[in-house]
Amino acid sequence: MARTMKVAIVDDEADMRASISQWLALSGFDTETYGSAEDALKAIGPEFQGVVVSDIKMPGMDGMAFLKRLMSQDSGLPVIMITGHGDVPMAVEAMRVGAFDFLEKPFNPDRMTELAKKATQARRMTLDNRALRKELSDGSTIMKKLVGSSPAMERLREDILDLGQADSHVLIDGETGTGKTLVAHALHAVGPRASKKFVTISCAAWSEDQLASKLFGPGEDGTIPLIEEARGGTLCLEDIEALPNALQARLLTFINEQGTPPETRIIAICNQHAQDMTLEQTLRQDLFYRLGAMTIMLPPLRSRGEDILQLFTRLSEQFAEEYGCEAPQVTAQEAAQLLQAPWPGNVRQLVNIAERAVLQNRRGSGSIASLLMADNESSGPSAMTTEGKPLKEYVEAFERMLIDNTMRRHKGSIVAVMEELCLPRRTLNEKMAKYSLQRSDYV
Repeated sequence: MARTMKVAIVDDEADMRASISQWLALSGFDTETYGSAEDALKAIGPEFQGVVVSDIKMPGMDGMAFLKRLMSQDSGLPVIMITGHGDVPMAVEAMRVGAFDFLEKPFNPDRMTELAKKATQARRMTLDNRALRKELSDGSTIMKKLVGSSPAMERLREDILDLGQADSHVLIDGETGTGKTLVAHALHAVGPRASKKFVTISCAAWSEDQLASKLFGPGEDGTIPLIEEARGGTLCLEDIEALPNALQARLLTFINEQGTPPETRIIAICNQHAQDMTLEQTLRQDLFYRLGAMTIMLPPLRSRGEDILQLFTRLSEQFAEEYGCEAPQVTAQEAAQLLQAPWPGNVRQLVNIAERAVLQNRRGSGSIASLLMADNESSGPSAMTTEGKPLKEYVEAFERMLIDNTMRRHKGSIVAVMEELCLPRRTLNEKMAKYSLQRSDYV
């Protein structure tokens, strides 16, 4: 959901405040007005959901002092300064301090609208990036993203919590689309380095010279090499199998020079499964054993049983909310097909299927089965699986999904769920206990 951005207008002249507010409101902005910088500071904090338009010349705290106060508490807050005729040098100084831009009186209202639009877009991006960084550094939040109650996922969460506390480097392996980058973030977030930097780069995305410059320096345009930027924190190397031989030697030297325990932890992510060679054959042996001191192997989606239905339900509900429509109802046959599908693209493929199922449902056409069939055909015959599962597993997985969906829809109302599913209370309680479903999760 997009953030609603406000425009705080600060000017000691009531007519000017009203004029700017009226124009921006007609342009679709949500405005707030303040007669002094002191009043505005009481309402504008570091995470203010909007931008500021302020006059420079005001009694009491003037615009420059106001700007400096705002920048000291949040340097990412866009502030548009309004200057009088002949105050351009002061406006230039405001830009140096951190102002987003300035307007000279008398200004074109359309120019004001244009700047306000650019400033709110920049503010929205800043706040979204902060929220993402906070989420990726919050261990409890990111662990909740590792959805699933299968034994494989229980073991994965335990491994993350255990290895997150260790100092050794970690190698994350698994098929494409299984969530290796998310696990790397989780390892950093639950460990003692969570407050330090998490720096990531794909070894396959750059030429050897570019990768050498980015990793070891000298950086382009004076930028800090990534091994320095990550110092004390975590350096995540995606597609480690693509690291050129010469850079493997430099990385090994860097690792050896750090000593024990290492100042900077390295998490290497391998995407080697599409090729014939193993990672041990691709990397020089001494580097392989240093990076692979601890290894996490991510389970493929097809081995996770009813996690598939849990994930599909959660994803389809999220997409339904995003697109403003109802999530598709999964039939028993479709549940069985979801469980039996080979999922060569793993969770990433499931995300795509869930989004397309929601869009189909919004149009009132299509089926989950047709989406699965189209995906399997595009993946070729090798994507088909002959692995069968006992009927009991299909029945239990569908039963759990049905109770879970009904509880979500009725927000944990036991009576409503009993009536819809025609179940006596004791039977419902027994099944909820069997499937580890807690009413408190739905209220």
